[in-house]
Amino acid sequence: MAEPDLAAVQAAAERIAGLVHRTPLLRSRRLDELVGTPVLLKAEHLQRGGAFKARGATNAVRALAGADADRGVAAHSSGNHAAALALAAAGRGVVAHVVMPEDAPAVKRAATEAYGARITLCEPTLAAREATLAEVLAATGATEVHPYDDPAVIAGAGTAALEVLADAPEVGAVVVPVGGGGLAAGTVLAVRGLRGSSVAVHGAEPAGADDAARSLATGALVPSIAPDTCCDGLRTSLSERTLGILSGAALPAGSPGLDGIATVPDDEVVEAMRWLWTRTKQVVEPSGAIGVAAARRLVADGTIAAGTTVAVVLTGGNVDLDDLPFADPTGRGDDGGGR
Repeated sequence: MAEPDLAAVQAAAERIAGLVHRTPLLRSRRLDELVGTPVLLKAEHLQRGGAFKARGATNAVRALAGADADRGVAAHSSGNHAAALALAAAGRGVVAHVVMPEDAPAVKRAATEAYGARITLCEPTLAAREATLAEVLAATGATEVHPYDDPAVIAGAGTAALEVLADAPEVGAVVVPVGGGGLAAGTVLAVRGLRGSSVAVHGAEPAGADDAARSLATGALVPSIAPDTCCDGLRTSLSERTLGILSGAALPAGSPGLDGIATVPDDEVVEAMRWLWTRTKQVVEPSGAIGVAAARRLVADGTIAAGTTVAVVLTGGNVDLDDLPFADPTGRGDDGGGR
């Protein structure tokens, strides 16, 4: 498949229509006050499989030729992509082989198994994941669907931004979490293709896994060696492909990539999770909540002007309810109230 562009994102939207949810934009007056500007929450935690990953996986699986699809698909993933690929494969009636690290969140492993994937466990290192996946690919002949370094996955992920721009033309900035960069890259392609530089695109990254911010600062890929963050979905590193899009190097001349990346400490991520629970009644995982914390920082430091309507992508909701990081041991709850 050719490198992704706006046309590929638009084609993906047509291909996956009816196979994934068109998720709503949520609004909370109390959250607007906390962030300091009007905020629209793109509710991808309500997506099929509980995360935006359904978009890219579905596009990739549906784009495969029949003979390739018949041999199945495969990937290594610690969670949301694994479940999304299993769900997409089941929808087409093909097998999904998923390599998961032994320390993958239990809730995500359970979801992947429930969707019918054939799971192979491995040691929790990137080298082990890649080596085990290579063995699976050799044994099965399956097609690899990479979690983010795949043109079809990037194009599918970008369809969320298409919906944001169509449903809320007043949006002046989009904040999106950055792990491997697939969603951020797709968002850049959609926003730059439709709105140019008139809508800002900001990344949100954990301070303990800030390889994307460092890669963009240096202009070269800086891998994440020992990520230390509760945002398990954002511990991966950019690829050369996603870095090229996010930096603007792979875009047409004069078209920028990301406007910047806000790095956020884990305590602010957990605080944002709690806000979303108490102010909007939404359960969002750390990797999904980080955009809210980043938006607050960006408004506070003047990067995003107060009064700008900001769309924040809540990327996933697959959190273990028995291990909530903001649990209140007193049982008194919070005084946040409703919307």
